[in-house]
Amino acid sequence: MMPTLHFITHPEVVIDPSVPVPEWPLSPEGVRRMNLALENPWMSRLGAVFSSAERKATDAARLVADRFGLQPVIVAELGENDRSATGYLPRAEFEATADLFFAHPERSVRGWERAVDAQRRIVAALERVMAEAPGPGDIAVISHGGVGALFLCHLKGVPISRAEDQPGTGGGCVYSFNIATRALITGWHLIED
Repeated sequence: MMPTLHFITHPEVVIDPSVPVPEWPLSPEGVRRMNLALENPWMSRLGAVFSSAERKATDAARLVADRFGLQPVIVAELGENDRSATGYLPRAEFEATADLFFAHPERSVRGWERAVDAQRRIVAALERVMAEAPGPGDIAVISHGGVGALFLCHLKGVPISRAEDQPGTGGGCVYSFNIATRALITGWHLIED
């Protein structure tokens, strides 16, 4: 069986406007959902776990690594698109800005990293992860919804679009693809399913 890469988005976080977004931890609900995900049979086939440097992703990666005796590898380039120009935005304003980010990938929306630049960075990081992953087994990459959407557009060979974003609003989704062929095995679904 060919190795698989499972792209996992961190689940729910503690939203605190007074704390920089990259430092938000998983919430108790996020931890609960990650623990449910660890019971999935595909998790036991992991041979490596990588994550972005943002705390919500490293929290989730640590849960996976601890369960399966792995050492998580942090890859800063797997971080969400740079949104430091705006920092925290209330949900409705964030969603409207994210819609513009995906709709105008060649443009910086409100000072955010351009979607085309973020996608280029993410594709290079994931190619490096797949080339450097140690030993046998599947790979888990724990990152963010926007990162997953941009890479999924690349995998499918389609233009950047929010149509490829994870379902729902809380995060905690996964899609999987064959590392050798880059063919999707599953589309987005909840991590505990």
